[in-house]
Amino acid sequence: MTVTEFINTQIPERHDLLSTIHTIILQEDKSVAAKVGMMMGKEMILYNSPGSFKYALSSVKKHISIHAMPLYCSTEIHSKYKNLLPKANFQKGCVNFNDETELPLSILTSLMAECSKVDLQAIREEYLKSKKK
Repeated sequence: MTVTEFINTQIPERHDLLSTIHTIILQEDKSVAAKVGMMMGKEMILYNSPGSFKYALSSVKKHISIHAMPLYCSTEIHSKYKNLLPKANFQKGCVNFNDETELPLSILTSLMAECSKVDLQAIREEYLKSKKK
């Protein structure tokens, strides 16, 4: 299934928002490539950078979710955007929301721009080095 096909199978009221979010992710993080796949038992759009998973975009019955490994890895980014998005529901590495009022696109664009600078492969390598010591 293509990304467009995935978006078109979602609730019609979400098509435009999902398409816009997808475009923002690809514009702000040139390192990722998108494909539809399974994560946490659900089909969603997965965005992988070379060597690692970075983001996912899902649409379930009650909300839309953006899963972002940089949120999980960076307490600074997580704290900043949790404060900027009080209407969204933050988890360790994802943001759940219903519409643009809970996650304004201008703030999403800033979030993705910051997340794009996080080098997950370098973080993993540092972790593995520290574990060997």
